[in-house]
Amino acid sequence: MSELVSQKIVVIGQGYVGLPVSMRAVEVGYTVVGFDLDESKITGLSNGRTHIDDITDADVAAALATGRYKPSNQPKDVAGFDVAVITVPTPLRDGAPDLSYIESAGVLLGRFLRPHSTVILESTTFPGTTEEILKPILEEGSGLMAGQDFHLGFSPERIDPGNAVWNFQRTPKVVAGMDEASLKLVQEFYGNLVDQTVPVSGTREAELTKLLENTFRHVNIAMVNELAVHSKALGIDLWEVGAAASTKPFGFMPFYPGPGVGGHCLPIDPSYLSYKIERQLGTVSRFVKIANDVNDHMPDYVVKRVQLGLNERRKAVNGSRVLVLGIAYKKNSNDARETPATAIIEQLLALGAEVRVHDSHVDGYYELDRMIQRVELTDEEIDLADVVVLVTDHDDVDYDRLIERSDYIFDSRHRLSGDNVELL
Repeated sequence: MSELVSQKIVVIGQGYVGLPVSMRAVEVGYTVVGFDLDESKITGLSNGRTHIDDITDADVAAALATGRYKPSNQPKDVAGFDVAVITVPTPLRDGAPDLSYIESAGVLLGRFLRPHSTVILESTTFPGTTEEILKPILEEGSGLMAGQDFHLGFSPERIDPGNAVWNFQRTPKVVAGMDEASLKLVQEFYGNLVDQTVPVSGTREAELTKLLENTFRHVNIAMVNELAVHSKALGIDLWEVGAAASTKPFGFMPFYPGPGVGGHCLPIDPSYLSYKIERQLGTVSRFVKIANDVNDHMPDYVVKRVQLGLNERRKAVNGSRVLVLGIAYKKNSNDARETPATAIIEQLLALGAEVRVHDSHVDGYYELDRMIQRVELTDEEIDLADVVVLVTDHDDVDYDRLIERSDYIFDSRHRLSGDNVELL
């Protein structure tokens, strides 16, 4: 334990990926600086308050109590690190990858990079980023040479917010280094944090591993989403079909339709893959393009169905009171990044609906807060709603009460049943 305590770990980014890494590193004995430019986030962590579902206030308090966890937004606190892990966002800007956060992290670490230290990138990105983009920034800032003076690697994050079974420690960790020495140190570091590491031959292979995992999900979700639209038109219950197909013990994996995809991964990661393919190979990734088109238009389909449902009840969307249940992109999570709820709400507002929103998990800032009214799920709110649109099926909702009191429910998650329930 004392050997780990003597090592200083810096985790750049204290969000859904970086905070679990920090907490686990402290737990096993490392001294950790959790760096993030978000002052409110750092203030909260310094006072023992979490901002993500997978880490509790008690977890943060315990880490602080060891004296080995320091949340900081001060660059000077990065100095003297042995291992630095980069867990910053990699969003899309106008359809193109934005690596500015990775680049900024590289500039920061380059100032404090020492001989024999290790830098590991976890942020999802296209193959080649670690060695073609991050490496030159680190070398320029430090005057050191990767592979000769310091070590460099990549390990794709596999955080699934709200998953109580496959948490950070239990989920196998893919690890890679730019050379054998780097791989050894990267694997050694994560070997202290997780139950199993999975080494691959290089950073590009590790980078593509993450994109393959999420593109696989994205494409298959798009397939069932498209089938959901066609099945409705054909009068077939796709969920019954899916349940029947799932009895096949080989060659089939169930995926289920919904109002669209969200979170950092599915709406973004496949586009990183297609971007790299198109820029470097000059060809189009057809599967990704089609999947993007299908999944991006599912919120449109939800709104269209709600519009038709209200019309059948002799009501227009314009002037109707719509109660949207759920902002988070997945149930029992407070993660509203890239949530399909946003597009659904925006379209309902554009059609003139009076939109009210309930989500007990997403109780912090939400990008549409100025345009909507956040409400508690009271009997009065349910009674006054012309339609309840179930976008996220959190478990803490009293669905029996909802069905009993609602005139019309549009369920995009196949959670409910009843004469007043219309399924996606």
